[in-house]
Amino acid sequence: MKFMKLGSRPDTFFTAESIRSVSSEISTDIKIQVQNNFYQLHKFPLLSKSGRLQTLCAKDSAVYLSDIPGGADAFELCAKFCYGISITVSPLNFVPLRCAAEYLLMTDAVDRGNLVGKLESFFNSCILRRWKDTLLTLQSTRLSPSLCEDLRITARCVEALSAAVPASKGVWMDEMAELGMDHYWRIMIAVKSAGVVPGKIVGEALQAYAGRWLTNMETEVTTKHRLLLEKIVSLLPAEKRSVSCSFLLKLLKAANVLNASSSTKLDLSRRAGAQLEEATVNDLLIPYFSNGDDETLYDVDAVFTIVEEFMLQGRSPPTSPTRGKAEITSRRRSRSAENVDFEGQENSRRSSSASHGSMLRVAKLVDLYLREIAGDEKVPVEKVIALAEAVPEFARTQHDDLYRVVDTYLQAHPQLDKKQRKKLCRILDCKKLSMEASAHAAQNDMLPLRVVVQVLFFEQARAAMTGGRVTELPGNIKALLTKAADCSDKGSAKCSSLSGVAAGDECWSSAARLKCQAKTTKVTPSTLRMKLEEDDNDTGEEAAGGNGVMTRSSSSRFRALCAIPGRQKRILSKFWSVNRR
Repeated sequence: MKFMKLGSRPDTFFTAESIRSVSSEISTDIKIQVQNNFYQLHKFPLLSKSGRLQTLCAKDSAVYLSDIPGGADAFELCAKFCYGISITVSPLNFVPLRCAAEYLLMTDAVDRGNLVGKLESFFNSCILRRWKDTLLTLQSTRLSPSLCEDLRITARCVEALSAAVPASKGVWMDEMAELGMDHYWRIMIAVKSAGVVPGKIVGEALQAYAGRWLTNMETEVTTKHRLLLEKIVSLLPAEKRSVSCSFLLKLLKAANVLNASSSTKLDLSRRAGAQLEEATVNDLLIPYFSNGDDETLYDVDAVFTIVEEFMLQGRSPPTSPTRGKAEITSRRRSRSAENVDFEGQENSRRSSSASHGSMLRVAKLVDLYLREIAGDEKVPVEKVIALAEAVPEFARTQHDDLYRVVDTYLQAHPQLDKKQRKKLCRILDCKKLSMEASAHAAQNDMLPLRVVVQVLFFEQARAAMTGGRVTELPGNIKALLTKAADCSDKGSAKCSSLSGVAAGDECWSSAARLKCQAKTTKVTPSTLRMKLEEDDNDTGEEAAGGNGVMTRSSSSRFRALCAIPGRQKRILSKFWSVNRR
């Protein structure tokens, strides 16, 4: 730390009966009150240096200085300078002393070599050339912000610090984190405008600053914190990955706590969506704060916005543009041009591969997030479906995680009606369930009947195609499907009670299950196909308003579910004889 000494005389100030005075053979002739402190001094040394005291003493020998910057300490340093007593100036006391000297008009216009000129020389030649001295001086400007702005002390400190950032390596981040938001914001704006510091370095600095000032929000949430957060967001670099996705989502959580502006939340959601593949499930668990009792624990809408933004940014333009006539007819291309085209295609292929990998990671992340929120009793089924369907089908190579979401949600929401359970289960693709998940689903009483039949159908078809052993169906399912098939063939009134169970509530009662288990007969894939077709007909009737006409979408869905390639059909025929109707 640099310092400057002014004057050479020893300190002769003393206190007597709460009055500060100076030892001298000449009696004092001026009384000065500085706030609650009293001074008895001499006019000659003070008036020769201070233009303000000259004006005040012309009216009265008793002077009252109530609003002097820096208070009594700064005034006493100025008075000692007038007496020629030795004082030490450093970055710790420069600001109050400089402001007091300006207030007392201790300029060169009053006396040559006055205090203001000496302080300015020290400020420009010493303080502004040292990082830590400038930082300490800038922090001191909070004592007299308006006067420091008028004297350009603050502005010059900001300019010096922003210019020194590129040369200060990594030390500046932690040290600048101690600054107030106004000063920090001005420095970072200057740093970003200069364009010398990489965006990633700026992002690291912002993360350090946020960690310093936003960590105690849980105990104290104020308007100051909200403004601080919004300014940090405004300083985020435009470059992608300049800050981590985890940091962006932490800021979004803080924005919910602080009730930040909607534009701030949207900006954070878009930035996080651009690099969502880096996030974890814990990052996405954004608390939802509201006065209502019917609100969810977590902000599902914010996560949906983030996922939607990721999907929008993941849509890349076609890799091979349309060829024009001139390009087709022109065949005279150099070898180097061909190499350039090949490299461009290779880079495009790698970019597409990386994008596909990111999509797979995000799909896994979304499914794990849905598992976390599925147990919340207040999460609407529509939000679960919307978030699940926000991920494209190709991004999910298996649906085990999605099945766990459905299972968890059905258990946490037993009040769901038949229509809602069917709607939820449509997000599942039974062909993509593993053997373990299929086995669990086959015994899951919470699932609709159609889903159980689909699981069994695809599981047995898979076993047949791989030459494996066809597993025996559960007794209750075999009996139910067999009786349902008999009812369809015979139209018998005997089966009306059972078909009522099958067509009604899929959560079969214990008595119905025991009834179904009484008869266990062999069930073939044709029976499973028939039951799927019947259920699709039921769905079509519901969609058509009960007129019994199967819609095009339900018919297509059935054909897609039951269609098996010719070669696989031949393999299946070795295991079952398919009944044709």
